[in-house]
Amino acid sequence: MAGNGFSDIFLVYEALPELNLDQVDISFNFLNKKLKAPLLINAMTGGHPDVKHINRSLARVASQTGIAMAVGSQTAGLEDSKVRDTYRVARDENSDGILLANVSALSSPVMVKEAIEMIEADGVQLHLNVAQELAMSEGDRNFSGTLANIEKIVALSKVPVIVKEVGFGLSRETFKKMYDVGVRYIDVSGQGGTDFIRIEYMRSGRDYQEKFQNIGISTAISLIESLSTDLPIFVFASGGFTGGSDVVCALALGAKLVGMAGHFLRAFTQGSEQGLKERVDTIIEDLRHTMLMVGAANLKELTGKPLVITGKTAEWLLRRGIDINKYSYPGHAENCSCRDYGGAIQK
Repeated sequence: MAGNGFSDIFLVYEALPELNLDQVDISFNFLNKKLKAPLLINAMTGGHPDVKHINRSLARVASQTGIAMAVGSQTAGLEDSKVRDTYRVARDENSDGILLANVSALSSPVMVKEAIEMIEADGVQLHLNVAQELAMSEGDRNFSGTLANIEKIVALSKVPVIVKEVGFGLSRETFKKMYDVGVRYIDVSGQGGTDFIRIEYMRSGRDYQEKFQNIGISTAISLIESLSTDLPIFVFASGGFTGGSDVVCALALGAKLVGMAGHFLRAFTQGSEQGLKERVDTIIEDLRHTMLMVGAANLKELTGKPLVITGKTAEWLLRRGIDINKYSYPGHAENCSCRDYGGAIQK
């Protein structure tokens, strides 16, 4: 599986940070609530009695560590009230935390409202999964009208709407389309994490044969392409993160929140709820240590710390006309709207 592109990006080490580790603050306000770290347990599961315990544990860990969480696609819960408790358990276990609903971007505004109410969500993810749907024998084939539907949902929703790709990335052209219809929160969810085309081929017993290997935009490229538009959008980065310095790279580039799904699920399945909590605690500790090593006392200072972009990521961005040299110097985000760490951008 191809990586998410962050192996091509290097932070510039600061040997004289003039900081005490106790000074490093990674908390920030999001959707009128305070997170202890800029991390999100991204959408994974729900909709079947056998997975209810997973959402329960994920929510407990999110509550204990002070990070955000999104539930998996709520389509099953919208269609069958008997499985709604597999989603609702996340709010029951994390009454005060940030919890995001999750539905298809093709859902009706009525369905979106119902999904939000199901878990008393602070925001709602609208997922884009064209590649996955095409790989499913029973999947959708008609995606016309999606943008207009998103615009309608944004206009009617009483909570912030986050448009989220599902593992194949976003180009700056797509990013701008969404901004033009009122979207102010976007998760680039790039290539490098879970490959849903491969999963759907395996599920149906078909031979994948790497036939779509030239499709998809890595997480690192998606993030930089999106930020290159310099639009006032709260950008999430997800897709293939392992919780090391890749998280700091994404935040230094301008992402506000880093989401992980597969990595957290593996930690849970291999070590239970306690194993997942220990993994989140380790990521938070590593994040603070790495920030000290680049001389950043807080997330605002981290945004704009110098990075060097190399390899295939640099090659792509150069061919797309994006200036990567500016990232090599301190303060590259000084005049960028992504520097604002305020709570909510839209209602």
